[in-house]
Amino acid sequence: MAITVLRADRMVDVVTGEVQSPGVVVVEDDKIIGVGSDAAPADATVIELGDRTLLPGLMDMELNFFMGGPGDRGARTSVVETPIDRSFRAVVNAKTTLLAGFTTVRNLGLFIPTGGHLLDVSLGRAIERGYVVGPRIVPAGHAICPTGGHLEPTVFVGLAHGIMPLTVEEGVANGVDEVRKAVRHQLKFGAKVIKICASGGVMSHTGPAGAQQYSDEELAVAADEAHRAGIKVAAHAHGDAGIRAAINAGIDCIEHGSLMTEDTLALAKERGTFLVATTYLADGMDVSHAAPELQAKAAEVFPQARKTISRALELGIKVCCGTDAPAIPHGQNAKELIALTERGASPLRALQTATITSAELVDAHDRGRLEPGLLADIIAVPGNPLEDISVTEQVDFVMLGGVIHAQPE
Repeated sequence: MAITVLRADRMVDVVTGEVQSPGVVVVEDDKIIGVGSDAAPADATVIELGDRTLLPGLMDMELNFFMGGPGDRGARTSVVETPIDRSFRAVVNAKTTLLAGFTTVRNLGLFIPTGGHLLDVSLGRAIERGYVVGPRIVPAGHAICPTGGHLEPTVFVGLAHGIMPLTVEEGVANGVDEVRKAVRHQLKFGAKVIKICASGGVMSHTGPAGAQQYSDEELAVAADEAHRAGIKVAAHAHGDAGIRAAINAGIDCIEHGSLMTEDTLALAKERGTFLVATTYLADGMDVSHAAPELQAKAAEVFPQARKTISRALELGIKVCCGTDAPAIPHGQNAKELIALTERGASPLRALQTATITSAELVDAHDRGRLEPGLLADIIAVPGNPLEDISVTEQVDFVMLGGVIHAQPE
C-alpha cells in the first residue's frame, strides 16, 4: 500500500499534553505506522499542512443524526416524514459532523416511529461499506422509555391518543418484562450501546426534569441484559434521584447529569461512572420558541447544570464530550469543548473528553491517540488548540481510516 506522511508545525499528545514540533504522522492503508520525522520513509507521499496542529479525530458521545439538519420540520417531523426521509437527512448530518472533525460518534437513541428498524445501525453499516460519508457510529437503536416518559416522542408535541402508536420494539416499554424485551430487540439488530430514560427532561411535557421515570428494578434489568451481552448502558438523567438509581443499577454512563448532588457526584467518582456533559446546551440551546413551561424548566435547570459540570471536572469524574445535536446544530460540535473550558477544564482536558476518555467509554482501544498501530483518524486545526481551544471549530483537514475527506487548498 502507498504510504502517506502528514506534516504540520505541531502535533499534540492528548495523553501527556506534550506538543511535538514538527508534527509528523505516517499512514499506511487505514493505520498509523509511525510518528515523528525519523519515521517518514523517503519515498512516501507528503502532505504539508503548515501552521496547523495534528490531532486524533474527535468524538461526540451524544447526538442524533435522524433529527435536525436541512428540511427538518420540527414538531411535525415525526408525523409527516417516513423513516426513509429521516435516513436521507441523516446522511447529510453525518457528513457535516465528519467534516467538523468528529470521526466517531454515539447515535444515542432513536425516538421516532420506524416499525422497529434500527436506522442508526443501517447508517453506520452504510458508512463502513463506503456507500456514504460519515463518522464511525456506535448505534443505540431506539431509546428506551416508559409511556409518557421524556423520550417517548408523542409527548414532545402533546399528540392526542391514538396518533403515532409506538411498540416495545420502538423503545416504549413498561415494566421489567417489556424493558427486557426492548433491550433484547435493540441488541438483536445491532445496537452497540443501550440508551434508557432515567428521569424527566427539559424540552418535553413530562413534568419536572428531575423526576425519576423508570423504577430501580426497570433500570437494573436494562443494565443486566446489556451487560450480559457485553454492551454498555447510557441513561438520560437530569435529576439526582434518577442519576443515583442509574448508578446503583450499574448503568455505565449518565447523559446530562444536571442536578447531581455532592453525594451523587462522589458516588459517580467512586464507581467510575462516565458523565456525558452536554454542557453547551446550557449556553447555546435556543428555547425561545418553546412553550412557556419548557422555558421555565430550562431557566431552572441550566444554571444548576453549569455548576454541576464544573464540580464534576474538579472531582476528576470521567467527563466525555457530547453535544446532544441537533439541540445544537450538527457541525457545531466543537462548541462543547469551548464550553467545557469555560466550566473549568484546561484545553488539554477538553481535548481528552473528546479523545481518550470517549474512546474508553466506547471500548475503542484503536483510536483516540496518534500512535503507531491505531486507526488513521486524524484531523488538523490552525494554530495551537492548547493555547486557544476555539481553533477546534476551524478543522480543515480530516482523515478517516486513511482516507482524506477534507484538505486545505
